[in-house]
Amino acid sequence: MRNNSVLAWSVVVALGGFLFGFDTAVISGAEKSIQQFWHLSVFEHGLTISIALIGTVIGSLLGSRPSDRFGRKNTLYFVAIAYLLASLGTALADNWYVFLVFRFLGGLGVGASSVTAPIYISEISPANRRGRLVGLFQFNIVLGILISYLSNFLLSQVGGASWRWMLGVQAFPAFIFLILIWFIPESPRWLILKKGATEKALRILKIINPLNCDEELVSIQNSTLDNGSHKGESLFSGKYNYPIILAVLIAFFNQVSGINAIIYYAPRIFEMAGLGAHSSLLSTVGIGLINFIFTLLAINIIDKVGRKVLMLIGSVGLICSLFLVAFTFYSKNFSGYAIPIYMMMFIAFFAFSQGAVIWVFISEIFPNQVRAKGQTLGSSTHWIMAAIIAFSFPYFAETLGGAVVFTFFGSMMVLQLIFVWRFMPETKGKSLEQIETNIVMH
Repeated sequence: MRNNSVLAWSVVVALGGFLFGFDTAVISGAEKSIQQFWHLSVFEHGLTISIALIGTVIGSLLGSRPSDRFGRKNTLYFVAIAYLLASLGTALADNWYVFLVFRFLGGLGVGASSVTAPIYISEISPANRRGRLVGLFQFNIVLGILISYLSNFLLSQVGGASWRWMLGVQAFPAFIFLILIWFIPESPRWLILKKGATEKALRILKIINPLNCDEELVSIQNSTLDNGSHKGESLFSGKYNYPIILAVLIAFFNQVSGINAIIYYAPRIFEMAGLGAHSSLLSTVGIGLINFIFTLLAINIIDKVGRKVLMLIGSVGLICSLFLVAFTFYSKNFSGYAIPIYMMMFIAFFAFSQGAVIWVFISEIFPNQVRAKGQTLGSSTHWIMAAIIAFSFPYFAETLGGAVVFTFFGSMMVLQLIFVWRFMPETKGKSLEQIETNIVMH
């Protein structure tokens, strides 16, 4: 009963990740038609694509406020409504400005989801299964991206209004997500620390951990007393410096690996390497499948081998694959499918390490009373870096060339390897309160 209930709650909340991935990637199939439909200039087209990312940065920066004030569950209601309105609004928009408003709203949903969903799952998960359950969020992001690619392909046959269908179809999973949130409980840690609702929290803890629920309740209460915290405590009070550094660095390295440049611009990169448009598109589908398979593998072993081991293995693989891509560009030996093979190798190692670990790790390392603020810091760092990389990649790829750009990404992964090896703590199998004691007292 316990396992099934916690899994069911986690699956429901992880649907926010599915919508996150779908909303992020779906525009790729519609952007050319949208540009032609409203006769957009280069600047207007760029704004149309990037407006959701701007919303995502703002949503992630503000994500801790509703999560702490109104609760994790109520914030997830906002996320679901944002996704639902964004999909319907963009599909039915009768002018470009209305379209921008609803794309921006969808971005807010993505940003808030990247803060709230991992926090919620981490707070209702048993210690020995937390990595796998929070990893469901990343798995669903990847699944959402893959389904959006397939959906775009199928709906591209509809005709002139196919872009409206591509964007509007997201309303179906968004509506299902909105309904299912009703059936999940509030986070017991939020109920204790923000509302003082001990009895209600204990009823939920009895479902999560029936054998040790009373001890867990005391541990959660003591975590506040031990740190002398209060509701308005600042994340930057000084005593949380270590988890702050960990969250910022893992989010920073996540993006300077080049992952979003590769996801957003894979066809462009393949064409730079001499592939035709059809082969480039086929290779992009391959990247989506590899991402899906290795994310699934990672979340199934993350609680057995640990977060740090996955990151060490992944860092070595990322270094090798990125420098192989750089060398291929440098030597200009574009015969065969060397670049796509190395890129798929990169995606495999990324999905196996950074992709699976980032949301789990950031959701674990902050104490209960500032977890939402810490998740906001990590998530917003991730999205700000994503915006910088996505906007700057085409310019640097064109002016400096693929060899220099991928050498930079590879060098950043050397620094990540050093960070993981020397500074990253292992968190597998520990309760959130045990992690809090180890990291804050570091």
